Amino acid sequence: MIQAAGTTLALIYHQTVYNLRTEHRNAVIGLLLTIAQTAVFIMAFLVIYLVIGVRSSPIRADFMLFIMSGIMLFMTHVQTVGAVSASHNLASGLTRHQPLNPAILIAAGALAVLYRQLVAILAILWGYHMLVNPVQIEDPIGCLLMLLLAWFSGACVGLVFLGIRPWTPKGSKLLTTVYQRVNMFASGKMFVANVLPNIMLPWFLWNPLFHIIDQARGFAFINYTPQKTDPLYALWFSLAALMIGLLINFTTRKYESLSWSAAS
Repeated sequence: MIQAAGTTLALIYHQTVYNLRTEHRNAVIGLLLTIAQTAVFIMAFLVIYLVIGVRSSPIRADFMLFIMSGIMLFMTHVQTVGAVSASHNLASGLTRHQPLNPAILIAAGALAVLYRQLVAILAILWGYHMLVNPVQIEDPIGCLLMLLLAWFSGACVGLVFLGIRPWTPKGSKLLTTVYQRVNMFASGKMFVANVLPNIMLPWFLWNPLFHIIDQARGFAFINYTPQKTDPLYALWFSLAALMIGLLINFTTRKYESLSWSAAS
């Protein structure tokens, strides 16, 4: 069992490295591109805020840190959804070669996103701390846990889209894109949950990322206490999505040889 676990971990490591190098042949440049993508996203939202006349944070805290607290978790979540949903094709021959299996490809795809985003977040926070304004985070451990929960929930949701991909490839890609675009607004990264009118809450409370971002701001800022969100909801939602995704994937692998393989 120890040897099998070591082999699996080694395969996940090598597949993760492979995924990291697929975006660019030079790993350093690939990481710099990820950092640049996140930084451009932050600057774009800063420009949007300035255009509509918002020049201060709704929380008594650093305005840029308020923006980054939402965008960094959003980027981690939606990129993990995309990576896991496209991690492999259940009908492909690659997954039939032992000891490589779908679980390794899924884990490698998710870990590659987590690694890239962690490096990008640390680099951007360090640069902002050194060049612009000192970064003060009230509870760094709590913020890190929310980041990991955003990543885990993205992997679980992506697993559901991965399971329905063999049944309807175009439909799965469309649903993944729609989910990512809806989270541009439904994640709540542009506003504070505590000031949201109760009549609008049902439009956002279904979204685990909405709870995660709001709770992360509660850990990051000493002057903010989340009152309308619950981190346990995001955790239970993720576990439910994980179970549904596993059931769909196991069912698909059970019947794929009777339909798609025979048709091909």
